[in-house]
Amino acid sequence: MEALLLSRWQFAITTVYHFLFVPITLGLSIFTALLETCYVRTQHPEWKPVCKKLTKFFGTIFLINFAMGVVTGIVQEFHFGMNWSEYSRFMGDIFGAPLALEALTAFFLESTFLGIWMFGWDKLSEKAHCACIWLVAIGSNLSAFWILVANSFMQHPVGYAVNNGRAEMTDFFALVTNPYVVGEYTHALCAGLATGGFVVLAVSAWKIAHDYDSKEAFKQTLKAGAVYMLVGTLGVMGTGHLHAQYLREANPMKLSSMEALWETENPAPFAIMADINQEQGKNDFEIAVPALFSFMLYNAPEGEVKGINDLQKEAVAKYGAGDYRPDVTGLFWSFRIMVGVGGLMAFIAGAMGFLAWTGRLDNFSCALKLLPWLLPLPFIANSVGWFIAEGGRQPWIVVGLQKTADAVSPNITGGEVWLTMIGFTVIYLLLAMAALYAAFRFINRTKVLQTEGRNG
Repeated sequence: MEALLLSRWQFAITTVYHFLFVPITLGLSIFTALLETCYVRTQHPEWKPVCKKLTKFFGTIFLINFAMGVVTGIVQEFHFGMNWSEYSRFMGDIFGAPLALEALTAFFLESTFLGIWMFGWDKLSEKAHCACIWLVAIGSNLSAFWILVANSFMQHPVGYAVNNGRAEMTDFFALVTNPYVVGEYTHALCAGLATGGFVVLAVSAWKIAHDYDSKEAFKQTLKAGAVYMLVGTLGVMGTGHLHAQYLREANPMKLSSMEALWETENPAPFAIMADINQEQGKNDFEIAVPALFSFMLYNAPEGEVKGINDLQKEAVAKYGAGDYRPDVTGLFWSFRIMVGVGGLMAFIAGAMGFLAWTGRLDNFSCALKLLPWLLPLPFIANSVGWFIAEGGRQPWIVVGLQKTADAVSPNITGGEVWLTMIGFTVIYLLLAMAALYAAFRFINRTKVLQTEGRNG
């Protein structure tokens, strides 16, 4: 196989693996900070020690995830030098700035204060210790912002000039305020809240079902996790809707490919399902709702949406001969999986929240036992969402400036990529097994509340 195809597979595998941990870091850091804030501010003496133990409990899960995120993130940067040296040469002037700021302003912030938070219990005042976890949460989410600033340039280049075959930054403020960042970052932040909330929900359900001593304490976190997750999933839907409306102008090819809309239409239908024929540029079969796609983009039943075939002609006229269509089938079904899983998550959050807040959890023990097995749901949604974001700009690695085929390292061979890809995959598999074992062992053995008369 060619080095280009293998390099794309390798980057996709390692990025999806890394992206399993990023949303948990975003969401669980804020949840832990909120939990410790409750511990500091509560006026109920009987609740205060329990709240402290719950903060430590979910803080430890956050630490395990944080360590995995850091380890897998480092590998990502190796790719730019090993597999994508032409991309690094072309984009280094622009890509380097947000990556450097991510290290200086975000990673150092979260790492430093995470260490203080870990070892500062009973050494700092309650308020100072709580401030540390908030700084960790701010650092974690600031890190995502800088990464998405760099990624947004690849989706929608701004503030640059091409000199001597390289993209050079001319306006840092334009790079940071790129409108694409707003949609990407808010969508990722809300996905983090939803993922973190689902982790809290699943862990709490497991503890309620299997840890009699701690069940009353985890009923409280299940209530909080349901609300947190519901806010996240509704936020994901809202920000996703607004970002899609922005894509109508910024990247119409990606948007139309997500809907497998081949011809320009007004009003445009929304295809529920379709048999996509990319070679002939049409759907052999589809079930569609008339005018719904236009309504989603214009908030009105009418509005023109350009089709893939017309956008392909425009791209050929602008950039020269070539196929500028992404993988339409992959994008179409990924979008439906993401939306379907997101809707299911919102339903789960609402249903579990209703049972918890009305005191009916004990009557639905089957739901408590089932919930931990549904934990893959947010990770499925996040992974296909990442595929939509990155696969939707193909064949470009930087839209309009550099194609993916031109970005691969010229001297790398297929055999070399095979070797590193197998190595990364095996190491990642071992790391995942170790992290899951450590997390499950900790969750299973740690008791937050000792029931009076049962354990002393």
